[in-house]
Amino acid sequence: MSEKQKRHATGRTAVKMYEPKVFDEVPGGPSVTDIHVTETFSGDIEGDGVVHVVQAARPGGSATFVGIERVRGSIGVKKGSFLLDVRGTVIGKEMGAEWFVIPGSGTGELRGLRGDGGFKAEPGQHGTIWLDYYFAERSEGPHRAA
Repeated sequence: MSEKQKRHATGRTAVKMYEPKVFDEVPGGPSVTDIHVTETFSGDIEGDGVVHVVQAARPGGSATFVGIERVRGSIGVKKGSFLLDVRGTVIGKEMGAEWFVIPGSGTGELRGLRGDGGFKAEPGQHGTIWLDYYFAERSEGPHRAA
């Protein structure tokens, strides 16, 4: 298998800490919340993640969020860390997001990691994850997942 061939990783997350703090509100409008999360990954991705999320929660209960997560651990037999750019929504008790590996963020044996995926979960609870990934050649420039 060539290093450029995509692989598909699946697994689960378990939330260890979920700390939301509203930092801006207006009457009748969305509140803006800063959320810090720590979680563990199990499955094809093993390790720990720390996330900083900014969320806009509408009065009806739905929300939109963006964040950055650092994952420290392994994908398969390769160990290191990497960053995920996360964007998603909350509708009722369902949370879904898409993410991509931030180019140049991989360390250790995960240097050159690229890919995209996402997760589904209940807010503050465990979730299912997936990541379609490959390892870029050094000459490959940065890109953003579509």
